[in-house]
Amino acid sequence: MDDSSPRNLPAPPTITHPVRTIGARRFDFARDVAVMAVVNRTPDSFYDQGRTFALESAVAACIDAEEAGADWVDIGGAPFAPGPAIEAEEEADRVVPVVDAVRAASDVVISVDTFQAEVARRSIEAGADVVNDTTGLSDPDLPRVVADSDAHIVITHSLAVPRTPYPTPTYEDVAREVADYLEARVERALDAGIPAERIIVDPGHDLNKNTLHSLELTRRLGPIVALGYPTLVAVSNKDFIGESLDAPRAERVEGSLVAAALCIAQGARIIRMHNVRQSVAAVRMTQAILGLREPAYLRHNMGERND
Repeated sequence: MDDSSPRNLPAPPTITHPVRTIGARRFDFARDVAVMAVVNRTPDSFYDQGRTFALESAVAACIDAEEAGADWVDIGGAPFAPGPAIEAEEEADRVVPVVDAVRAASDVVISVDTFQAEVARRSIEAGADVVNDTTGLSDPDLPRVVADSDAHIVITHSLAVPRTPYPTPTYEDVAREVADYLEARVERALDAGIPAERIIVDPGHDLNKNTLHSLELTRRLGPIVALGYPTLVAVSNKDFIGESLDAPRAERVEGSLVAAALCIAQGARIIRMHNVRQSVAAVRMTQAILGLREPAYLRHNMGERND
């Protein structure tokens, strides 16, 4: 940028391997911010409550998300919330046909939200580019599956055994403790043979954290970004938004966009969101303010005669 670049804004994150080829798409996370759309093929999903459980609906939602501007679709077949275990075969039967159909129709980045190694393996074979593990590598076989492929891995902070309740969470310094946990899990991934240039980290807003913890992470994302890996944040319509605003799930969009923008300003580079069109606009505007992208066009007060 020239001398008109913004001043006194947060420094861009230092990412060890900022340029990533993920599937067919290339990102320079020194400047680029990817919008990840959420598509859940579950009958009891957190936000859409089963709206995309049918195979045709899930595939259509992925294609619609790309047309609305999403760079990436995240396909899930099992909720994070406590509940009965979902066997790998059933979860794979939910997500793999979606991956297969979307990959046949599009080069959009596809991630699969799973912690189970067998689901990850079958999804990668069907065309998934990323495994989004919200349980911090709880399945010891998962790192090997990813290492033996070309897929990226998202390593997320959470404390509970998958699909189980967790006692009241307590932290002395939530941002520091989350960063330390992620650093240790990254070492586990590296030891398993996953190269650093295929690792992404996520602080796990609301995952075994109360609203005060998630708010603290949102305003102090620095220790996570400082790990040197692209940081993903999943803030969309979460309970910390609802409790902050006294808003039901259907009325959390504006709060989610503000949280996402603040995270981007601190260095987040992948934003996992439900409301794609609004999220793409908010992300691109945030990038423009931060000097990470040029305006789409310049016309206002740019001519010899101005209105």
